[in-house]
Amino acid sequence: MTKKLLKLSIFAMLVFASCSKDNVAEQEIVIDAAQENPLTPQEINGKMNEALNTKGSFNWKESTNHLLWSAIVQGQNIATIGFGDSKNDYDRSKSANNQKIQKELTDILLKYEGESVNKILISSDAYLNLMDVVIKKQETVIALRRSKYIRYIEPADYRYMASSSTERSDSSSSSGCGYDAEALSTSDYTTVTPNAKVPWAFYQHNIPSAWNYSTGRGITIGIVDTGVSPNQSLLGSSFNDGASTGRTIQKYGTYVDSIWPWSTSTDGPNDQCGHGTSMASVASAPRNDNGLPVGVAYNANVVTYRAAANVVVEGYHEQNGVKNAFTALANRSDVRIISMSMGHIFSVGKIEDGVKYAYSKGKLIFCAGGTSTSFTNFVGVIFPAWMAETVAVTGVKEGAMQKCDVCHSGSKIEFTVVMQRASSGNTVPVNNYNDNQTDYVGGSSVATATSAGIAALVWAKNPSWTREQVLTKMRQSASLYPNKNSEYGYGNVNAYLAVQ
Repeated sequence: MTKKLLKLSIFAMLVFASCSKDNVAEQEIVIDAAQENPLTPQEINGKMNEALNTKGSFNWKESTNHLLWSAIVQGQNIATIGFGDSKNDYDRSKSANNQKIQKELTDILLKYEGESVNKILISSDAYLNLMDVVIKKQETVIALRRSKYIRYIEPADYRYMASSSTERSDSSSSSGCGYDAEALSTSDYTTVTPNAKVPWAFYQHNIPSAWNYSTGRGITIGIVDTGVSPNQSLLGSSFNDGASTGRTIQKYGTYVDSIWPWSTSTDGPNDQCGHGTSMASVASAPRNDNGLPVGVAYNANVVTYRAAANVVVEGYHEQNGVKNAFTALANRSDVRIISMSMGHIFSVGKIEDGVKYAYSKGKLIFCAGGTSTSFTNFVGVIFPAWMAETVAVTGVKEGAMQKCDVCHSGSKIEFTVVMQRASSGNTVPVNNYNDNQTDYVGGSSVATATSAGIAALVWAKNPSWTREQVLTKMRQSASLYPNKNSEYGYGNVNAYLAVQ
């Protein structure tokens, strides 16, 4: 009898606990008088900087309700809600309850916001368990955070850089935006048949020797960046030319150039920054007789996405554009490698979901470890390069293992690429935004695109391999293997050894 009563008591307690958890959002919400008004952008940035300086990172999951709500308000009242049965329940196709959960969360929004669905719901992702919504009231944020189905709530349009007096890295640097051409020093390249310029940095990784065994044929690289210039025929009509044959380049755009989150029309695939053109050139420019720089995998296929306006992925449409580019590339069976030489100094939930979705589809993802002048010098490896699903790459100087003048380093770095000359300080030669012109590009950006190209060489040599096998081979060929340095990972990949 005693055992029976004990079992009944335990059952009753479990039922009560379950009901209490399910109804936690129904509990009374009381907001302290001192937190009834939102913080200013300067106050928000101050709290974010404090976390970055003390912890080395910032995540909205760790913020107070008041800080989160303030950032949502200061970002056009737009928020992203990631939901699911667990923290890893991001894929709609694998989530049986996604519609039910979304409705439950929408009901909370309707209750506390007092608005109709069409005034609250901006978009619901087709592949990921997330939605973009309008939130004006702090009570809504608190109620949502109490739900067991919330993976994260984040400001979808809060602009840290725009609200700061600090310098942006995309203003005018070798790894940011710019159309200006620059003639190449004769010491920065070697001419090979049929009349192509091989950048000096390629020899630091034995890439020309690797070409005797692999040129990337049959492998498709996806490039998430600022697009590709319509004025550079080597990445267009002359993509198949000379020793580069039988391949394709496809260009898409997911970036919407608008201040309004409800806008959905993209501005197309064309680069309006110059950065994406440089990255595509480094990874895949053709080897022909034009007397211009050749790419690492000059026979690989390429799919480019104009996902953002510049290299700092900030603002609703840029972050949405990157997320959409990742899901689109993830859903292509021909794409094996994804390269992104952009990022941010703190995590973005929807991009994190997009990266995880692509990773779950077997993609090998390379991301830039970080390039900046002064605005993020206190940050190590940036997002999304710090994610476990990505391969973080940074740039180093010629000679001793030392990061480039504007490159980030840290424990998340997997590989390094030599991209800054010891004597002149010159970086890597590339094709310019316009035909028959050249330029230099540096930072962790060019390091990332170079690594993606090397991965294409390895995979083309071993087309039946998995992502893990390709990555393992690259590690084994690197200069510091089998040891992993706390700042530079496994060091410089030897492409020649990697294709053996």
